Amino acid sequence: MPQLPVIAVVGPTAAGKSDLAVDLALELGGEVINADSMQLYRGMDIGTAKLSMEERRGVPHHLMDVWDVRQTASVAEYQALVRPLMDDLTARGVVPVLVGGSGLYVRAALDDLEFPGTDPEIRARLEAELERVGPAPLHERLRERDPEAAAAILPGNGRRIVRALEVIELSGRPFSATMPSYDAVYDSVQLGVEVPRDVLDERVALRVERMWEAGLVEEVRKLAGEGLAEGRTASRALGYAQVLRFLSGEWSEEQAMQETIRATRRFVRRQESWFRRDPRVVWLPQQAPDLLERALATVRR
Repeated sequence: MPQLPVIAVVGPTAAGKSDLAVDLALELGGEVINADSMQLYRGMDIGTAKLSMEERRGVPHHLMDVWDVRQTASVAEYQALVRPLMDDLTARGVVPVLVGGSGLYVRAALDDLEFPGTDPEIRARLEAELERVGPAPLHERLRERDPEAAAAILPGNGRRIVRALEVIELSGRPFSATMPSYDAVYDSVQLGVEVPRDVLDERVALRVERMWEAGLVEEVRKLAGEGLAEGRTASRALGYAQVLRFLSGEWSEEQAMQETIRATRRFVRRQESWFRRDPRVVWLPQQAPDLLERALATVRR
């Protein structure tokens, strides 16, 4: 039997990707690989909706609980971890099933995507400038130096603007030359889990309320003792950032929960926009009773 392609289950938060990935792995003799940047962090379990051991139903899950909460997330480091793992699984006849809503991480796994190095001095100088003047002047400078990159990066996304300017200064090349292409390195099938917007909004609210009931505040309090607030990436994660503001006395607990719901709904729209731009994603309705059958048919085609 010919080797099946790498499968990627993608789509927005709360769409039901994790369950479909486990279903596919069970049907196809696969193993799941995490492509959610926040599930890479140890101890960030409730707020990232990691599946429990019971929910994984015996399917091995890889690249979870890899980083300490103080570590800054790195797509390049993720790529260096995920590629050998996919190669090993494929060589053993095991189907890799990537799952996650971090679009750049999925692309780093599957596509021809190179990551320029970094320079702490340049980065620190640009971040200090961002702190001082805000993102608008830096975005304008990026527009002058690399209009294509500026058009692709939101004017308010200071972190990404800083990264683009750093790469330009460091390499002398446009940042747009390093941006994701659709040139695949792996034979893959990308399945998008589609949920109507109103249903998804409700699911987000329900998920956040359940996270609170499951002990998210206690999880964040524990991680705060392990340096969560020092982590430049983990401290900004949905739910965690809001609970930190509650624990610092800046917000009430109810405000933190409502802000988490609002921020997650905004994030969901950005995720959908990212994945909709990729023409290779085959969208499947999550509410279809034959979702798994449709997914299997797409993979086998």
